[in-house]
Amino acid sequence: MGDPAQGSASASQQVNDLFDALDITEAINSHEFRLFLDRLPIAVVISKIIGGDQRIIFANKSYEALTGQTASEIQGRGWSVLESFTLEGQPDVTFTRSLLNSDDFIGTFQREQPKHLLVDAFAGVIQNEDGTEDYRIVALIDITERAKSQRDEFERQLRDKDLLLKELQHRVKNNLQLIAALIRLDIRNQDSADRAALDRLAGRIESLAILYRELSGDGLGQTIDLGQYLTQIASAVTRIHGLDGVRLDLKADQAPISINVAMPVGLLVNELLTNAFKYAFDGRESGTLTVRCLQEHNDYYRVVVADDGNGLADGAMWPVPGKLSALMLSTLTENAKADFDVDSAPGKGMRVSIGLCKGPAR
Repeated sequence: MGDPAQGSASASQQVNDLFDALDITEAINSHEFRLFLDRLPIAVVISKIIGGDQRIIFANKSYEALTGQTASEIQGRGWSVLESFTLEGQPDVTFTRSLLNSDDFIGTFQREQPKHLLVDAFAGVIQNEDGTEDYRIVALIDITERAKSQRDEFERQLRDKDLLLKELQHRVKNNLQLIAALIRLDIRNQDSADRAALDRLAGRIESLAILYRELSGDGLGQTIDLGQYLTQIASAVTRIHGLDGVRLDLKADQAPISINVAMPVGLLVNELLTNAFKYAFDGRESGTLTVRCLQEHNDYYRVVVADDGNGLADGAMWPVPGKLSALMLSTLTENAKADFDVDSAPGKGMRVSIGLCKGPAR
């Protein structure tokens, strides 16, 4: 099968040659010329001004094959015979309307009944000696199959890009997990201050690795299930920092949400859980850490991280201005219509509540 694009270029040249013929006025009335038009692989229709209106006087065999209308059926009628064709992407713009305002290339038109057709349309006007319009020639080039080939190629390219994106996500996820593991291996060789900083960094990297794993699951790269994401973060933090006697109480609804919202929420929850395991239960034999991700109504969710531990000391606050947690909250409020509340008192635990919309802020 030949290249559809080359076939269309050849057909376009034939159309140009037809419109450029100097003696076409005389040729239209000749039997030989009409036979020539019938052999063309392009649908050609010719009209003439009769009684002040354009009336069709000829349609070739390719036109009959393309449209299903015979030359005898449309002879003497106006260009409304092509009214079922509308401008591609603008169904309110009909062929007739476009033809009145165009010369040479009119546009690409589509018709759905009785079968789907997509055509490139050209027009040429032949004038009388006084400059008034006499004949009008319209040529229709069938590009239905070419357009299908282009759509198939576009879909293939999208699939290839999707595979590349998944591969990239897979590699990023693995690299993040590797970096977190190397940092944790290095922690044992550092002093206490460095160990705390590195441990916190490893936790943040692990949260991002979980996010990329969730993205790789559906391949969409637009939304993830926040409930599932926070469940995995809570499980990872508990596995690494969990304490005997401290129970994790976890409940998470399904919450599809923008990744621009999910990322800062995940980092914040990781930060809060890590802090709670390290400091909230110091000197206590038991306690409960509570994590919630609940749908309050259609597109609004509430994330809660709470503990029944020591609470913030007098004069302390969360988040601390200038620290990463404050930056993450700022990022969250920029990406979503978010609100947050912190409730804590010495000896009475700490509760952080974050309310947020499903999608990014507009």
